[in-house]
Amino acid sequence: MFLVVLSLVVGSQLYWAVRIFAFLRKRVASPWRRRALMFAILVLYGLAWAFGMKRIDPNHGLEPTHWAASELLRLPYLWWLPASLFAFLVAILVWPLRAAGRAMIPKESPSRRLFLERTAAVAVASPFVAGAYGTFYGRLNLETTHHRTRLPRLPAAFEGFRIAQLSDIHIGPFMTQEQIRKYVAIANSLKPDLIVLTGDFVTFDPTTQHDVVEALSGLRAPYGVWGSLGNHDAWARVEASITRAFADARIRILRHEAVPIVAGADSFNLIGVDFQTLRPFGPSPTVRRFLEGVDRLMAPDHVNILMSHNPDTFDRAAELGIDLSLAGHTHGGQASLEFISPQIAPSRLVTPYVAGWFEKPGGSRLYVNRGIGTIFVPIRIGAPPEITVYELTRA
Repeated sequence: MFLVVLSLVVGSQLYWAVRIFAFLRKRVASPWRRRALMFAILVLYGLAWAFGMKRIDPNHGLEPTHWAASELLRLPYLWWLPASLFAFLVAILVWPLRAAGRAMIPKESPSRRLFLERTAAVAVASPFVAGAYGTFYGRLNLETTHHRTRLPRLPAAFEGFRIAQLSDIHIGPFMTQEQIRKYVAIANSLKPDLIVLTGDFVTFDPTTQHDVVEALSGLRAPYGVWGSLGNHDAWARVEASITRAFADARIRILRHEAVPIVAGADSFNLIGVDFQTLRPFGPSPTVRRFLEGVDRLMAPDHVNILMSHNPDTFDRAAELGIDLSLAGHTHGGQASLEFISPQIAPSRLVTPYVAGWFEKPGGSRLYVNRGIGTIFVPIRIGAPPEITVYELTRA
């Protein structure tokens, strides 16, 4: 898989180098000007890669968590790399259609041929436009979603109880402390009774853990702020330390634990587990079976709500009779074209549970939150960042 992706990346860069050289040869008559332009483009291209690649190593350390002007120098690379790759794939798809169209349209119809060429050019250019949109607008276009959530076993004391969920923070240069604090203020303004955080507080750099805890420490809810851990928290090896740091900030991380949320004589059971995967997924430890031991954490004849970063645990959660599962992990695909087709989302390569609601015949339900952060590239297309509010009801 890695070799396939590498081949596509290298092929896309060679393709665009040829296209740019052909464009310059056609539009710039002077050979020396053409060479000067090519040299300038190569210099800019090299600088973009040099600045862009400087934090690819997961062990680089000292990931900035505040706004830094130097990070703006990385944006051209972070925009160009995915945009040029997807534009290359579009060009591959468009080429046979364009060739067939030229063969079918007679030379005596220049306007139709021009329309065909322009349509092909727009199709190939669209990933560059979409990439710019996703970088400067899509990743910051926060959506607060409200869901009236039916739980038939819900005690009367919790009718209308509001739970807010934040997930996939991924603190870093493009999800700074300042930005997280804005989302914290928004979450508090929604006046939830309880707040849950479903993992991936950091990305790769363990030194960022204290900044993300500090940024999230402003969350307030009458019934507390609770959380579970994600795969990136495991990869950064901060599971134990970030749990302690959150505890100091009065946020409790549930690691294969359960707590009763009590209102008067009534209660529901809140369960949290670490990230779980059945197949090797980076350095995350694998499990033989999802949610092993969770049956012992459940409260019979009570509503059980599970925080599990990986939505793939839902099948097992439904078997156990868990009423509601809250997950993240997928970022909603991050670059998703589900408005064109439900299948066009990168996350569907690893899970059928990409975003939103899912339900099993027995009544067990799952919601996959799109998260607020990004990974690898600071781009969101068709998958805006999300804070979710669930209003629990028996009706």
